[in-house]
Amino acid sequence: FCPGCRALQPPEHRPDLFRLMDCDRSFRVDAEQLQRRFRSLQLVVHPDRFGQRPPKEQHYSEQHSSLINKAYQTLLNPLSRGLYLLELHGIEAAQETDYDAGSVFLTEIMEINEKLAESKNEDSLQEIEILIKVKQEELTKEVAAAFERDDLKEAKKLLAKMKYFANLEDKLKQKKIPS
Repeated sequence: FCPGCRALQPPEHRPDLFRLMDCDRSFRVDAEQLQRRFRSLQLVVHPDRFGQRPPKEQHYSEQHSSLINKAYQTLLNPLSRGLYLLELHGIEAAQETDYDAGSVFLTEIMEINEKLAESKNEDSLQEIEILIKVKQEELTKEVAAAFERDDLKEAKKLLAKMKYFANLEDKLKQKKIPS
């Protein structure tokens, strides 16, 4: 807001999402604090509050609200938070083609994919869901430790693995949706 006239100003071009959400620039975030900050920011800039304001402020309100949503979703999710941290360090995320995952890991992913394709009932889907969740929790802990050691190379490798499990999770969700 303008300190003089109190008019809403446009958001920064490339804001630091951690600073916006009042968080330390760290892989570990306090989800409850993040949610409180999200709600308090949305209370101030949500477009519903700017219906009677000039069109320019209404537009800025929409931009701020969208940015706050993006920041919240990015920092809440461990994979996107990790990828964002790499980006802040000037490191591009590994693409599936330029990452050597190792044959043991790729075999594990293939086996889970096959189980998912073959599963016909809710029990087998639930078993796969638990397996994916456990693997993601393990990887999240490993990524946190890598960032804390400032081992960005290892964090990048682990985040590439997390992407595989996120893709499996998406496939699982699609399979659970009734046709």
